[in-house]
Amino acid sequence: MERILISGISGSGKTTLARRLQALLHLPHHELDALHHGPGWRKRERFEADVEAFSSGPRWVTEDQYHSALGDLLWSRADTVVWLDLPRPTVMRRVVRRSAVRALTRRELWNGNRETFRHWLQADHPIRWAWSQYDAKRAKTLERIARHPGLDVVRLGSPGEAARWLETCSRASR
Repeated sequence: MERILISGISGSGKTTLARRLQALLHLPHHELDALHHGPGWRKRERFEADVEAFSSGPRWVTEDQYHSALGDLLWSRADTVVWLDLPRPTVMRRVVRRSAVRALTRRELWNGNRETFRHWLQADHPIRWAWSQYDAKRAKTLERIARHPGLDVVRLGSPGEAARWLETCSRASR
């Protein structure tokens, strides 16, 4: 596992898992939201170029998102996909909790951007996205797995499975 792509719907824990793998395996983590969102939630002009640059390297971990801009670039360069295929109720609890904490604390997310409760009304807000796109994201992930048969795929169906898998990775890296 040298080039790891973490897949899953918004709120499934992609970035959290990527950070844990970064620490555990000493991989550079490239957070796609931080690369994508410029000030004022505008897409950064260099987004695709930045992703192209890091993903051509030998070692990295990142999240599977922004397919309209990136296509299958990351899928074609990864050696491992970890799919957080969590149940919808688990995802929804996580994404609502995360969004509430972000809106209440007004913590800076990326490049000066902060989430507000007003953002919850937008069609592309993670809460609405996770609910409306849950089934489609699962289907698209299965399609991508079929198109990239050379990838090692780790499908984790619960937070407990994810924790046990991380523990296995931890023991293997010692």
